[in-house]
Amino acid sequence: MSERRCPVAPGATGRLCPMSSRPGSKLGPRGCTFSGFAQPGDLHAAFDIPMHINPVHHLRQRDRKAINDILYSSGPSMRQIKEMQNSTGTKSLDSLNASDQDLLAIALGAPARQVLLRAEEIGPQTGWRDGYLSTEYGFCPPDTTEAVGALRNSPGRVWSDLCERMPGCVARGRVRESIAALHLVQGTADIIPDKALWAALVALGMLCSIWRYEENNNGTEGINVPPRSPKLDNVDMSDDLGDEVRGIARSIGLPYVQICIRMGRSIPHLTFFDQSSYNITIRDPLSTYPYVGRFDNMDLRWPMFGDSAERAFLKGVAETDLSFQHGVDAIASCQEHVMMKNKQGLLEELIRLKEILERMPTAFNSISLNSRAGENYICPAEWVRWAKFSAPLSKRCPATSGLQFPPFLLMDAFLGRTNYSSFLGEEGTHLRAWLPSNLRAFIAAVENYYQIPAFVKASGDPRLIGVFDGVVEAYTGERGFMGAHRYKVFGLLEVAGKTGRTETNGNTGGTDMGTKDVMRPWEETHQAFSDAMKERLEPHRGKLDVQPQELRGTFAECRYKGKLLSRNFVDTDPSRSTAMVTLDIHDTGITFQPGDRLAMMPLNSWSECAKVAAALGLDDMLEDAATLDRQWMRFADHLGAISLSTKPQLRVIDILRRGHLAPLTSQLVMKLHNLLRASSNTILQVLATDEWPVRASLGDLLQAAIKDTSPRVWDQAFALDGNLAWLTDLISVEVPRTYSISTYSEELLPSTVDLTISRSDYQLSSTFAGNSKIMRHGVSSGFMNPLVGEEMDVLDDDDLLIGVSRPFAFQLPVDDTSPVTMFAGGSGIAPFRSFWQCRAGRSFGKMSLYLGVQSREKFCYEDELRQYVNEGFMEVHTAFSRDSRGLVYDPVQQDLVEREISPRYIDALIVEHGSAICDMVMSKQQGGLGGYLYVCGSVEVFDSVMSGIRRAIYNHVTSTMDSTDMILNTAFAERRFMLDIFMTPKSLPCNTPTISLSQLALHTGHRPNTRLWIGVHGKVYDVTDFCPMHPGGTDIIKSNAGVDCSKSFDLLAHTNNPEVASLLNKYFIGELRVKPTFSHLEDLSMLYDLWNSFLRVATETVVASHFEVGMIVGSPDVWFQGDLFNMGGVRRFYHYQSRLLQSGFSALFGAKLQELYLKISFILANSSPSTGSTRLPDVLGIIARAKGSNDAVAACNEISQIGQFTANSEAARFHEKGIRAYASKSVEFDMEFLEDIRTDACNGMDAFDSILDLEAQSETQRVAALSTFLMQILERMANRLAAFYAKLARYSVFQPEMEVHPARTRWNILRHKIRDGTFFILAAEIPMGSPPRYANNRAHEAVDFEHVIRDIQHVIDSSPRSNPRPRNLTLAEQHAARSEMKPSDTSAYEIQQSGTALKAMSTFIDNNKRAIRRLSRVPQALDLEQLMQVYSPIAEDRQQHGIQTPPHSRSSSRSPSRIAAMPTLVRRSTTSGSTYPVQMHMQLQGLQRRRNTATSEPGRHTPTPTTTSLTPAAAISGLLTKLNTRPKAPNAPGGLPTPPLSGDGAPDQARLMQMFAAAKTGIANGAPTPDASHSRTKSTTGSLRAFRLQASALTGGLNRRDGSIGS
Repeated sequence: MSERRCPVAPGATGRLCPMSSRPGSKLGPRGCTFSGFAQPGDLHAAFDIPMHINPVHHLRQRDRKAINDILYSSGPSMRQIKEMQNSTGTKSLDSLNASDQDLLAIALGAPARQVLLRAEEIGPQTGWRDGYLSTEYGFCPPDTTEAVGALRNSPGRVWSDLCERMPGCVARGRVRESIAALHLVQGTADIIPDKALWAALVALGMLCSIWRYEENNNGTEGINVPPRSPKLDNVDMSDDLGDEVRGIARSIGLPYVQICIRMGRSIPHLTFFDQSSYNITIRDPLSTYPYVGRFDNMDLRWPMFGDSAERAFLKGVAETDLSFQHGVDAIASCQEHVMMKNKQGLLEELIRLKEILERMPTAFNSISLNSRAGENYICPAEWVRWAKFSAPLSKRCPATSGLQFPPFLLMDAFLGRTNYSSFLGEEGTHLRAWLPSNLRAFIAAVENYYQIPAFVKASGDPRLIGVFDGVVEAYTGERGFMGAHRYKVFGLLEVAGKTGRTETNGNTGGTDMGTKDVMRPWEETHQAFSDAMKERLEPHRGKLDVQPQELRGTFAECRYKGKLLSRNFVDTDPSRSTAMVTLDIHDTGITFQPGDRLAMMPLNSWSECAKVAAALGLDDMLEDAATLDRQWMRFADHLGAISLSTKPQLRVIDILRRGHLAPLTSQLVMKLHNLLRASSNTILQVLATDEWPVRASLGDLLQAAIKDTSPRVWDQAFALDGNLAWLTDLISVEVPRTYSISTYSEELLPSTVDLTISRSDYQLSSTFAGNSKIMRHGVSSGFMNPLVGEEMDVLDDDDLLIGVSRPFAFQLPVDDTSPVTMFAGGSGIAPFRSFWQCRAGRSFGKMSLYLGVQSREKFCYEDELRQYVNEGFMEVHTAFSRDSRGLVYDPVQQDLVEREISPRYIDALIVEHGSAICDMVMSKQQGGLGGYLYVCGSVEVFDSVMSGIRRAIYNHVTSTMDSTDMILNTAFAERRFMLDIFMTPKSLPCNTPTISLSQLALHTGHRPNTRLWIGVHGKVYDVTDFCPMHPGGTDIIKSNAGVDCSKSFDLLAHTNNPEVASLLNKYFIGELRVKPTFSHLEDLSMLYDLWNSFLRVATETVVASHFEVGMIVGSPDVWFQGDLFNMGGVRRFYHYQSRLLQSGFSALFGAKLQELYLKISFILANSSPSTGSTRLPDVLGIIARAKGSNDAVAACNEISQIGQFTANSEAARFHEKGIRAYASKSVEFDMEFLEDIRTDACNGMDAFDSILDLEAQSETQRVAALSTFLMQILERMANRLAAFYAKLARYSVFQPEMEVHPARTRWNILRHKIRDGTFFILAAEIPMGSPPRYANNRAHEAVDFEHVIRDIQHVIDSSPRSNPRPRNLTLAEQHAARSEMKPSDTSAYEIQQSGTALKAMSTFIDNNKRAIRRLSRVPQALDLEQLMQVYSPIAEDRQQHGIQTPPHSRSSSRSPSRIAAMPTLVRRSTTSGSTYPVQMHMQLQGLQRRRNTATSEPGRHTPTPTTTSLTPAAAISGLLTKLNTRPKAPNAPGGLPTPPLSGDGAPDQARLMQMFAAAKTGIANGAPTPDASHSRTKSTTGSLRAFRLQASALTGGLNRRDGSIGS
């Protein structure tokens, strides 16, 4: 009910109040909440105040009482005083008098309320300069049009007018020009009135932000050839006014500074709620239930970009803030009641606050990642742009962060948060200092005076404690607002992080090279939120040693105690398969709403406990104390916390009653198997099962195993003379079960709660039952609803641990007039009972129930439903699958009429009523009712309901099933179709075909009519059909397509969610193939993990690119605003393509591929038996040459030209079709190229399975064969990059023949060339015979291993990620850094991947230094002729005359200073035991280089390598330019075969085996003689002196005869 709607005299504005204590008065009774809201606005008339008296002063004086009346109205009796004196002494009687603090508070009023009153008194007069704060509207503006209207009536109207025009200016690319054209309007008090200050602040702040954004995104931020930076001429800037407005036009910079100073902001800045909550217009101010600022009741006043993502995001954020509208008054009232020690009043206000907090997650979930969600949809790529726009104007500005939202900071103070040591905690306290004064004062009053948590704890009132605990959970619990917020942000950041966001709040995009386990950006953000959540929970839960998501689905969610009152029949089934179970929750403080669920910790039956105790010999030790492990100790602490007592000592019987005994999981059976040392045949039979979990209990297993196990083994495994530590290790704590609440209560605190529980029956496994059919019951359903007559087996006086959770995706609509349709199967009717009890007689919306059950005997709540049908509150339609005694709803009689109907399922019932159901499913935009549909039941019921609805829509609305799915998907996207699916745990088969990682990677569903697979914990699921139904949005699932998403699954707490498990089992298609067992093959294992990681990157890159490609080519709104060409689409394509080309597909061809190349090269070099240098494909050189080729330059020139269009729509309008055609063709090539790379990666992944089947002479040859194959795949990938650039270079933006006016387009091109001078290049003299600048004639060059190592080392040394960014940046500095990063920079995801790979390469080189030196510096084998040349007189003459060795053709990757400072390393000879310095090997480096350059083409020049770079990718490009002059060695040893491909691109098994065999043969044929092979480890002389002489002579001889030795 609205706080402004009087239930006694509704709509009686200005009329007499029937409840007034004074006859004829319009004023309600004292304390009436509605008395001030039903009056016409004139306080004199409303309260009968004489006109000459100040009404505010009169009302304050009237309500004042004497202090003694308040404090001492109900003092203790004399008898109580006497008892107090005798027990505690005379001095204790001083406590009968109020404290000075209480006296002062009574005299002045509660601090928070006084801040409110002052703000309401002063605010309207000053334009709310101190911040919006009022009793009715909280932190929201009472009138969203007041400040804007005042601004429009002042000279500042030019600012608001420009804000309204800004989306068009952005689309035309004329933002800064439009702002610069404004004439200067001062922001002083004589020009801009106080009432217009807030509107002026928001308007000017937004204009300054869009100026800075356009300045950083002016078409030069991406590929920019030639470099240019467009500037505005003759524009007066605000450089002298501070860093915030430096470089911003003075027409907005000066008034912005002036307005901020008037608003008390010494540093000009906008807050997040300025941009959202204060930038909206309320459509209907009178629509106030449950709060006025609802998503559907507001519009964004001044969007800057005008796209749907901006509107949806800011409106969703504003609704989250505004949903706390009445929370301010509730908290102030709580403080007043604490001051007055009024427990009942505090209880009521805490319940009110809890309901407010429970609405906030629903408000935040108005932001959707489902593309069919209409105006609620947020495109991640567009949201990335908004994140850059909202960055602070300077590093000292307070960050534009959600941390500064007043409700968050207020609730932290209200709940007594004391720990702010986390990153987000520190930033929250920092941002709180920049809040408006009224808000800061109110929060300080709540935090420092009359703390509610302390009063509640001291009261000892279980109702207060329970309700307050509910407030804590509603705000900061896993299922509360903070939990919902954390999961929503995780999904949004995951998609955005993969689609181009280069930075995230809280420094979560940075890769810290010093951390042990580098998390991905969205995971870092998730962890930061987790740390803050634990700080908020610490005062109430103590220090948590687990992550918050680990609490979901565990005993930690059951924080109340209840008792089982009764089990009642709800149908005529004599077996009571379904029962209504009533629990006593009196004095627990539990409150609930329709749709809520109750979690309950079940107890094992006495018979099951007896079987376990008898088998283990514990029957005489049931009351003994049990030794607890970590999990059971946490459970004991939990029991003590909710019992408000010390931690209880758990007994053996407690472990048996509360532990997990059934069903048998693989983990439980394996524990028992290990304890019994694999001696039980029964356990071995169970382990050989083809499905898990096994339908039996631990008692069954122990009773069977004790028969076939040696007593000695049994006694040793379950020793009774110790501390029984094995018991808690074997039996884990049971998990709670969740049931829908089946009742609605109007009580303030309900005393009972009803559950509708269907007993789950299953047949005992044949391993234990043999040929008999023994029925068992589910642990929880059998405990709550046992068979009639077997209640004694579960009878217990112990309290049940219970808790209430709210599924945000299964709630009644806020609007009572919305029609509701419910579909239930069997006990799925449970939540709907609370629905119809709540809505009956209170709402005007139509309510229908479609129920499918087996027979009339199992029709639950028939009498109750008939009553509601007879009263006209709802319609009921039934389908009986095994009974012909049907019931039909008669709308005339408003009754259920008996009728003979053939047995049918619920889908047939839906088809029968297809027309009405179609109207419910279809949205209002589609001509339907836009109703809300709910499905509750098993997975089979869900399938039947969906089948019936599809058929109904097909029969009545659409012509194809595809159109039917679109209508259904829209209903899901608009959150009007809600599911509550449950499933009795059933076993999954273990004998299904395994699915390889490559098969999984190929099913990303990004192409039409393809399937979408995900991997979770070793299983693969086809979620194509579920994707549109996902409550979090389709984009979240799509972002994890084709990969193992177990980690995200766990972080989102899906692992412990039974509803998710039920749906996943429906889509299960097979087991994910496990990693092969590479016994004693560490290299293979390492390569497998590395290639698997690369395959994941390749797959995720395909999916991420598809998101952006779909946005670019999928929507015409991206390219046009109305009928005009939109520069927004041009800019999006420019940013996307620049990031791909400028960083050279860094995710695929950056550090990740370099790491693969390094390690495969090392394995090949190390496994080669030849003493010569191993020749390797120059993969990195091919990539570098591809990036520097003519084709790449041509493609970059085209993208650079598109960048120029973003800031010059005048030129773009001549090439509209050319730009779109080029963008379409480019993204098509992008996707084809990325898919080809993924296919190559899949082929490599498949080779790991094939290599184990290959017959090899040694494991070394097996590794070499696989490495050879993988190396050739890497070479093919590199060649694909060159082919991609060649294909892209054939297309151009300039295609006059495509345009509407070709001649006009050609003339514009000519005019442009004349202006920039390129037209006159035709007259320039071109030298003949000069080689092309980007000659790519070395695509097949082979290099040695030393070359590879030096290049990789240079990449590591020159990478900026090797020096991690400081972690102590403030949030504002991080936001500012984010805005300075170009859209073409690598994404946060790519940065993380690159940083991880760089760290791995550095570690690998450090760990293998000795082997790398050996492989890269040992000279080749020498023959007799070479030795004669070495020791010839010419060589000796050169040595005698000191002829210098020519300089190396390539310098080391280390700087000279570092080499000089390097300590001398000593290597010990394996034969003589003598030592020689490593410098000797450094002198011998020239040997290998000269041998490789002996066949160089004459006259070829070797360029100087680049030594510095800004990014890893750029570092590689600069470094590898020197490789362009290295020739391909003819007949290089160790030539590697090309990996064979079958027709579909996958490696053929037989041909792959042949290739591997050929690789082995080549290696064997090239093996040296035994004597030669020993040259790698033995010295050729017996002394150090002889070795030095030989090395010196060898070097001199080769220098003299340069070119005489072939490679």
